[in-house]
Amino acid sequence: MIKNIIYLLLITLVLSSCSTTKYLRPGEKLYTGHKVKLEDKDIKNNESNALNADLTGLLRPKPNASILGLRVKLWIYYKTYTTKTKGFKHWLNTKFGEPPVLVSAVDLEKNSNILQNRLQNKGYFQAMVSGDTIGKEKTARAEYTALPGPAYKIRSITFPKGSESLDTAIAGTANETILKVGDNYDLDVIKTERLRIDARLKEKGFYYFAPEDIIARVDSTITGHQVDIFVAVKPETAERDRRIYTINKLYVYPSYTLQDTSLYLDKAVPYRWYNVVEKRKNKSIRPMAFKNTVLMHPGDVYNRTSHNNSLNRFVNLGPYKFVKNRFDPVDSDSSKLDVFYFLTPQKRKSIQVEVLGRTNSANFTGTQVNLNWRNRNTFKGAELLTLTLFGSSDVQISGQNGGFNVYQVGGQMRLTWPRFIAPFNIKSDNAYIPHTNLTLGYTLINRTQLYTLNSFNGSFGYEWKENIRKTHELNLINVTYVNPVNVTQLYRDSIQSSNNPALQHVIDRQFTIGPSYGFTYTNTAENYRTNTLYYNGRVGLSGNLYGLITGADTLAGKVKKLFGTPFNQYIKLENDFRFYHKTGLNSSIATRLLVGVGLPYGNSTVMPYSQQFFIGGSNSLRGFRARSIGPGSYYAGNTIATDGFLPDQAGDIRIEANIEYRPKLFSIVRGAVFIDAGNIWLMRGNAAQPGAAFGKSFLKEIAVDAGVGLRFDVTVLVLRTDLGFPIRKPWLPDGDRWVLNKIDFGSAGWRKENLVFNLAIGYPF
Repeated sequence: MIKNIIYLLLITLVLSSCSTTKYLRPGEKLYTGHKVKLEDKDIKNNESNALNADLTGLLRPKPNASILGLRVKLWIYYKTYTTKTKGFKHWLNTKFGEPPVLVSAVDLEKNSNILQNRLQNKGYFQAMVSGDTIGKEKTARAEYTALPGPAYKIRSITFPKGSESLDTAIAGTANETILKVGDNYDLDVIKTERLRIDARLKEKGFYYFAPEDIIARVDSTITGHQVDIFVAVKPETAERDRRIYTINKLYVYPSYTLQDTSLYLDKAVPYRWYNVVEKRKNKSIRPMAFKNTVLMHPGDVYNRTSHNNSLNRFVNLGPYKFVKNRFDPVDSDSSKLDVFYFLTPQKRKSIQVEVLGRTNSANFTGTQVNLNWRNRNTFKGAELLTLTLFGSSDVQISGQNGGFNVYQVGGQMRLTWPRFIAPFNIKSDNAYIPHTNLTLGYTLINRTQLYTLNSFNGSFGYEWKENIRKTHELNLINVTYVNPVNVTQLYRDSIQSSNNPALQHVIDRQFTIGPSYGFTYTNTAENYRTNTLYYNGRVGLSGNLYGLITGADTLAGKVKKLFGTPFNQYIKLENDFRFYHKTGLNSSIATRLLVGVGLPYGNSTVMPYSQQFFIGGSNSLRGFRARSIGPGSYYAGNTIATDGFLPDQAGDIRIEANIEYRPKLFSIVRGAVFIDAGNIWLMRGNAAQPGAAFGKSFLKEIAVDAGVGLRFDVTVLVLRTDLGFPIRKPWLPDGDRWVLNKIDFGSAGWRKENLVFNLAIGYPF
């Protein structure tokens, strides 16, 4: 039945695509595309392919978009066409449709000239291009024939040899030139070389110099299809462009408004190496707040790096919404610059209310309300204080059992200083402000009829960016204390009857104390790249120093306590690798590998429940319910059906891999086809969970799922829906774990047992 429907849909699409030409007027032909033929056997294949792609990208107009040869957007345009300027049909037509591109819109002569000019700019000075159309009854395409001729190569590059400081500075960059003897002449490379020279001169004090001040003279009259390039300063270059500038005075305006027309230099108050100008008597911020943002000093030779880094630090200083920077020469004949930073404050205090909704695959529906209050200049040093109050509820609205609802209330205080708070000086002069963070929080978790948990947490540490790709996070101390209260007999009886250690771990008293370090590398913001990477690695320690001092050893009966509670002792390592590959302008493949290990020792025989790994759910294996898989081949049974509890399977080791294809379907709609695989394991086995320990056969215990999804990207957020189902169940007997042959979308029983719907915000990775 389903196969027949799929075949019918495919046939309908094909017929629909073919029928788009029937709407054309007599004499009109649909433009189906273009092709460029390079007729030169001397060009290598890889160079020819790159050149062909470059030339093809210049041609206009583009033909109607197609998917697998089907012009779906054009078909939608015709089917929803209306003369009305509003309404649902008009919206469909303009949002998802695309008007026909006709061959009459193609200007062969103009395109040929564009291609010829491009070839000449690439060093093919004798290039010739012609174009023609090849048509059928209702369609036509364009074909361009290019005769590049010989490629002119660079024979020599000469830099200025004058004694002027500007000539000397340019000549000093010659060893870094991107122009290479033997390379093809390329106008784009010459333009890039001018930008390179300009960037280097900006580091040497030439504030007013511009790339347009450089000329590259090309002599192509020599024999052998070669050119000589002479890099020089244009004779008409202004005197100020030739001058090296130094910094004179620096002024910071922390309460600037767009209405201000005066510089108020009479109100300037010197502090260290810069001046702070306040119009009012009451200071809006302490002058010391800028000592980590003003990176230039009087007497310094101007350089663009310090200029940009200072500006970037001001922009990221919390109290300000706008930052304007200006450099003024002291007088017309001076080689000194006064520097001005005009800072427009935003509201110091703000309050925000967030209301969130969520569902999970255990038939629980929840809401959460967050109340966030911020003070962006708490102690007049650009400190950010965030106070958060939150409350949430997860209610089981269907299923065989109800009443085991989850309620949470709590609060958190986070104070962030825009600098390192340390007993010694830590120098930081890149574009990014380092931060010191102090966090304190409390959460009360109540599972009605089961238990209540009081959770206290705190941390103190640092976060800083090494550069645009690398971020470090070092917490000198993390403290978590979880104290269970009001554990009911019902829950204790369930632990005994199910013989499930995971249920006991939930109500264990937990005390963790220790440092952590995290490192992130990413170039995903560099959208021009075909391949991008993301890596996050973390190491967390608890009780290590105190355990060493006290000689804690649970296995030897030496259980040690801190403040009357046994402390957790472990090492935890986490790795998150991601790789993204663009398969086209509107499609990509995303992959992820997660590897984590937690090793309890000394004062602990098991990892604390809050620090263990789990798998499944909307951001993990989407064909399985959250926390329902593992450890290993162990199966706890359908806990939801038997006792109404959420599944709580956790482990000490986690291995997970994901791959997802993400095509763009419409303007705000992206599709997804995914496969997830992974599992969790215990470091040490126990009789209550057979098959849970990590061993040589771990690959046989991998769970696998597949599915499809939609992503609605409305810029502010991405709403994600995924529908997944298992294709390998590790708890089944070895040899029966692959369940591909049991997939039956037509069976209501199979769908109820296997289909998992996930609704979430943002991409899974």
